[in-house]
Formats: sequence, structure tokens, C-alpha cells
Amino acid sequence: MPNRARSSRRRFLLGVATGAGLGANEVERTIGAPFPEWRDALKDEQSLSPEDDAFLEELELANFLYFWEQADPQTGLIKDRANIRREDKGVVASIAATGFGLTALAIGHQRKYISTADARRRVLTTLRFLRHTMPTQRGFYYHFANVHTGERIWESEVSSVDTAILLCGVLTCRTHFRHAEISRLALEIFNRVNWTWLSEDTSLLPHGWTPEGGFLRYRWDYYSELMMLYLLGLGSYTHPLPVATWHAWKRVTFEYDGLRYIGSYAPLFVHQYSQAWFDFRGRRDRYADYFRNSMIATEVHRRFCLELADRFPHFSEDLWGITASDSAQGYVAWGGPPEMGPLDGTVVPSAAGGSLPFLPRATLRVLKTIRTRYERAWSRYGFINAFNPTTDWYDTDCVGIDTGITMLMAENVRSAFVWDTFMRNRQVQRALERAGFDYY
Repeated sequence: MPNRARSSRRRFLLGVATGAGLGANEVERTIGAPFPEWRDALKDEQSLSPEDDAFLEELELANFLYFWEQADPQTGLIKDRANIRREDKGVVASIAATGFGLTALAIGHQRKYISTADARRRVLTTLRFLRHTMPTQRGFYYHFANVHTGERIWESEVSSVDTAILLCGVLTCRTHFRHAEISRLALEIFNRVNWTWLSEDTSLLPHGWTPEGGFLRYRWDYYSELMMLYLLGLGSYTHPLPVATWHAWKRVTFEYDGLRYIGSYAPLFVHQYSQAWFDFRGRRDRYADYFRNSMIATEVHRRFCLELADRFPHFSEDLWGITASDSAQGYVAWGGPPEMGPLDGTVVPSAAGGSLPFLPRATLRVLKTIRTRYERAWSRYGFINAFNPTTDWYDTDCVGIDTGITMLMAENVRSAFVWDTFMRNRQVQRALERAGFDYY
């Protein structure tokens, strides 16, 4: 049977879980029993070999250099991407890359890549600029800005989820550095975000806002990286979201190869980003254990990629992973299942890198393969954004958010440092309580 037909037969939409009536037992049946490898994956989380740890140390140090060198030292803003083949003269910063970068500073300090004085100096530079200079709308930041001035670029939107990523980095620095001014600035930045502005007439938050057109028509309505956005709003003491917003977005369940999980028609990163900071291990709300859900979704994606070997022979247990990335034709939001494309055989290292805590053994195997067999896929900053063994195409760039998710998840699988640090914020604890999370 042709691969495409086989894949089509093996997946189907099961239904939608909302706050309107699925109890915990029903949702448990919807997600299904854990796949056989999930307990092994949990054991692997605490059983990295010395070789594994040395590899991840090399990777994290390289990733850290991106956030240290591609930041403007006067603003602390971090470039959205950087060309690693030649001197990069771009000026476009990303507020999301800056959020990853603030967290990278905490990791770098913890790992002794930089001194306490240098780390605090860079964090303070960034937080002062964010608090006093960079333009905002009701506390939310523009998605893209000039790295040197903070001014809006490309008529980009005030982004709700990219601001959330930034805030996760801000709160991580607040609890890690134990410094009076860092703590004060972090709280001021977080507390001025007016979540009620987003939810004034809707429980489904908009993607963003522009001065030219007002709120964007797209809403955060299906499972995705949206969890961090809603939870941060629930955790606010100054402008909190109503609890109903957590229950408003849809949790669609998929089945593939006998595995059931909550997902959406989106690339793999949607299962990663919120969990770079929020530690859902051993917790669940009325709908799901989201950590286990991401384990299952990652395993499903791995199996999906293995089925692509009929079309792209380099896909194997040693090499898999597709998520939104660069390609020879430009930036593409691709992946599966269901297949999003058109796929062309491009491999994206951050697909495995961002899933390290979910399937440590399988993802480490992929990353080590790329490091040893594909020399041009490695750079001063770690893995390039994407490459295609079939066409011998290798990206020229590292992308901040993909480098960031790889670094944070590498640290989490090694030490849980990001999780432990971020979760100490009382705003985060309040958010999980209001959303109905509990240990089990």
C-alpha cells in the first residue's frame, strides 16, 4: 500500500473536549492508555549517561552564545535570526527570542558560562529597556522591533503569545537572580499587562492588535502554544483573566497508529513551547495530563516521520523531526500528522531538540546523528535551523526561538532547572490553582 494511503487510513478526528461536559474519566478514555514506551521515557529523564550529558553541555553552551552575542548590549533585545555563514547585519529583534534569551541568561549563570556580574548586568539592561523605553500597548509588546532602538518593524502586531514568551523569561530571571531591582522590574513589567483588555468581550483571546486595524480576527481557540498565554493571564493579580477563559478553548483529540492525544492541525512546536517553562509533570486539569499528552504527540510525530521514509529515505530512527522552519523555498509551517506541507524532506533539529524531556532516548539519538553525520548542520550557535539531505540544502541561519526551545528543553531534561525556577513564581502557582490543576 502506498505510504500516503497508509498514513491517511491511520489517523482520524475523534472529537472536541471543551469545558461543557467532558469529565476526567471521559477525557482519560479519549486520550487513551499511555503508549508502551512512555514509562521508559520517564525513567530516561533521570538516567542520562555521562556521554549524553557531555553532548547536551556542548549543545547548551553553543546555544547560549547565540543569546549572548546576538543581543544588542545597549537594549538587551535579541535578533530574531542570525546568518552563521557571514557577518550578520540584520536589525530585526523578536520579543519571543528575547524571552528565550532572558531564560538563557539564567541557565548560563547557573552553568557558569558567565559571571554573576555579567549576567545581572545584561538582565538589568534588558529589563530596564523593556520597562522604560520599548513601546507597548496595555503592557503587550510588538512582535518584531529594531534591535537597537526597540521601534516597531514591518508593521508587526502587538502579539499576545510572543509577549507571553517574553514574560516567561522575565519571571524566570526574577526568581533565579534574587536581586532587588531585577525583581522589581520584572513585577512591574508583568503587572502592567492588561489581560482584561484582551478578554473584554470574548473568552477566546485574539492573536494580537495593530494600531491600524485593531484586534486581529484570529483567536487562540484550539490547543497549541496558547496554554502559557491563558495561564499567565489567570495568574495576574492586577488584571486577571476570568477562569472561564481556560475552559473556552477546544481540546481536539486525534488518533494515529492506536495512540490518542489532544492536538491541532499545527507543527510539533505547539506541544513544546508552554512546557519549556510550565512544569506539568504529575499534574492534570479536568481534561488531561499535558506532559504525557506531549509525550504521546511526540511519539506520534516520530512514527509519522518514519512512514515518510518511502518518499525520503533519510528518515529513520536516527533522523526524524519536522516543525515550522526555514526551507529552500522560505519559511514553512509544516509537520504532521496530519501532513502539513508540502513536505520536501527537510529535517528540523529543533523538532527533536524541543521534545527532549518527552522522549529523551529517541530525541538524543536524532540530535547525536545530526551532530556526527551532518557537519554543515552544526554552527557556532549549535544546530542550524533546518537542512535537507536529499537536496544537499543547508540553512544559512539560526533562528532565536528554535535555538531557544532546544536550549531550554536540554536544560530541563538534564536538571529541570527552568521548570523549578519558573514555577516558584506565585503568579504561576496562582494560575495553576485557578485553572484547576492538581497532582495525581
